Amino acid sequence: MAHPLGLALLLAAAIGWTATQNCTCPTNRWTICNPSGPGGACQCTVLGSGHVADCGTLTSKCLLLKARMSPHKGRKLIKPPEHAVVDNDGLYHPDCDSSGRFKARQCNQSSECWCVNSVGVRRTDKGDQTLRCDELVRTSYILINLRHQERARPFNHSDLSRALRRLFQERYQLSPRYVTAVEYERPTIQIELQQNASQKARGDVDIADVAYYFERDVKGDSVFHNAPLGLEVRGEPVHVEDTMIYYVDEKPPQFSMKRMTAGLIAVIVVVALAIVAGIVVLVVSNKRKSGKYEKVEIKEMGEMNKQLNL
Repeated sequence: MAHPLGLALLLAAAIGWTATQNCTCPTNRWTICNPSGPGGACQCTVLGSGHVADCGTLTSKCLLLKARMSPHKGRKLIKPPEHAVVDNDGLYHPDCDSSGRFKARQCNQSSECWCVNSVGVRRTDKGDQTLRCDELVRTSYILINLRHQERARPFNHSDLSRALRRLFQERYQLSPRYVTAVEYERPTIQIELQQNASQKARGDVDIADVAYYFERDVKGDSVFHNAPLGLEVRGEPVHVEDTMIYYVDEKPPQFSMKRMTAGLIAVIVVVALAIVAGIVVLVVSNKRKSGKYEKVEIKEMGEMNKQLNL
């Protein structure tokens, strides 16, 4: 017969092994987890920053970007409101504060610096190390535009709205009061998220983090651990094939003319040239008409002189 103490030790070892095997962060797979917490509790740190993850809620977008830039993680190839900006700068290695939020000023290894909003999206032109960003401007409105795959008939608007609101509440822990609208006109789906600083209560997830988690889900690179997105409307899956996210800050962005794309500059140049060409044609045309009038007047005067001499 086995000794009771031996059985207890074997049982403890088995329990410890099971806990180690199940030591994962359900809300962030970009973490390193091990039973190193108090009493052997599972503790997870975010890749690239070493921040201890709160696996009961969403990780901040700033820390997630740092994790995606970590060399320890395999990476995959990677009508909006006025003043809305989109994240056209792609992935970069952000500078986060002690709370895991974006610092107002971000710089790269080339010593280029720029100001960002609370979502980490650039809101000024790039400058040098002397650039000042006095405050982190909050993004209070996010518009998510989606396009689903072609289907024989559209989804029922009310059913789709309920499914999306439930998804944001259950999967992303976002209070329903922050999902202010769900619009649908096949195949376009629009989701409005609004949350200003005075509305956000302690413990509420930030709409910036929610939008980023949702974006990664839609693009098939979920942050959640072994929990792929399963969006359905009355049992029918919603297959999203395109997404665009617009961000509106509490203060408008500060871009100069340098922000304009080459295409827009080319259009302006063409319009300017067309105006100049029109002015030239008008001047030349007027000169020609003036010359004709002068010739007519001289001819008429000559005829009058002949009649007087007769």
